Amino acid sequence: MNAVNSYGKSVSHDEVSPAGFTSSLSEDKRLCSYDIAGSIAHVMMLAEQGIISRKEGENIIHGLREVHAEFLNDPGIFSGQEDIHMAVEDALIKKIGDPGGKMHTARSRNDQVALDLRLYIRAEISSILGLIVDLQGMLVSLSKKYETLIIPGYTHLQHAQPVLFSHHLMAHFHRFQRDIERLVETFRRVNRNPLGACAIAGTSFNIDRQYTTELLGFERPTENSMDSVSDRDFVCETIFDLSQVMMHLSALCEELILWVSREFGFIEISETYTTGSSIMPQKKNPDIPELIRGKTGLVYGDLIAVLTLMKSLPLTYNRDLQEVKPPLFNAIDTAKSCLSMISQVLSGIKVNEKEIARSLDTGFMNATDMADYLAKKGMPFREAHGITRKIVSYCIRKKKTLTELSLEELKTFSEMFEEDVFPHLTIESCVNSKTSPGGTSLTRVKTSIEHAEKILKENIASYRKISDLSSKPLQLLERGIGEIL
Repeated sequence: MNAVNSYGKSVSHDEVSPAGFTSSLSEDKRLCSYDIAGSIAHVMMLAEQGIISRKEGENIIHGLREVHAEFLNDPGIFSGQEDIHMAVEDALIKKIGDPGGKMHTARSRNDQVALDLRLYIRAEISSILGLIVDLQGMLVSLSKKYETLIIPGYTHLQHAQPVLFSHHLMAHFHRFQRDIERLVETFRRVNRNPLGACAIAGTSFNIDRQYTTELLGFERPTENSMDSVSDRDFVCETIFDLSQVMMHLSALCEELILWVSREFGFIEISETYTTGSSIMPQKKNPDIPELIRGKTGLVYGDLIAVLTLMKSLPLTYNRDLQEVKPPLFNAIDTAKSCLSMISQVLSGIKVNEKEIARSLDTGFMNATDMADYLAKKGMPFREAHGITRKIVSYCIRKKKTLTELSLEELKTFSEMFEEDVFPHLTIESCVNSKTSPGGTSLTRVKTSIEHAEKILKENIASYRKISDLSSKPLQLLERGIGEIL
């Protein structure tokens, strides 16, 4: 009899054994390259400190590189092992003999797995930053393409005030900018080297933690050996950051889903990113935005899973910590796939400007500007608000818009109305009068887009810096022995 766990892995109740139950290899084999790179750095340090001989260090590094090449060629070679750390060590010893066992000198699996996770998360943060920068670039591109297009702005999903479509898109740009800032801050806390903490108390060997820190591109070593092996704050923080990314993606997707509906008709999504109905031939369902919206809840679940797992663990290492990896990997994989897909969806949208223009004639979106007109004449705004509300009710009864009223009709509500009110009520005037910093006037939005382009350049520079640091460990897999020993 089989069951499927929460991450989709089939489990046979008849075949479960203690060894199988405790094995994490199916999840953590994705850490293999980082595990071997970290081991090479550790071996280099051992040789540099004279803890092992240079010759032993060379043999171990040669063997590790061969194990890595074999793994890349066939990821199934480690089957039956408890975890990736023991799998690599066992393969190394089989390859070069007993000297392979010296690789574990002055190290524990406790600081080893903490190291692997930090190296892995650094690289994934780099990848995710690149995807968000791509998405921001798409938003800027669309903003420039539709810079002057006016659309209804909504509060409570009701027509509120007219805004530029480019202004609306730039709001999403800044949401994702905060995601980038959070991830960059998280990277700083991830970028600390736990190697050398050993199992719990450090080691009696004369190790050089600064040496491995520089080799692996870390900012500095962690400070407390007990905290080093038990800390998974950086895992929680990474998944939280990704939950925020998914929240922002979901909100954007919800708007796309609304805008593509017949009731709105503001956009069309390329057929490449929609699906048909099994029974209704006319349907073009926005499945990809809907799936992104749905997957957001799964990432939230990953965060809750890790927070719950961590909430009552005593210092230091506990085997429970093995279970942070599946939700971490799932959150990263989900966020990356969703970021990639939304950029593709946006690249193929068609904006229906005629439908948007038709929608601007409804909803009295210029009512606030009428109230502002009276306030600028000296009327208290709350009184102006009340008068305008009465005028809107009058228009609904008479089936008129505010611009269709005569001056005589307006004066029945207030003598402050003059002929100059009408230019204030055009949709274009309503938009372009919002010249306050951060407003939706064309001049402000042009400035906003220019600023966004500068932010993009800064983001690209940050991404490249983080990418360079994150790639340092993997360079140890390729550099010649003479270069590193």
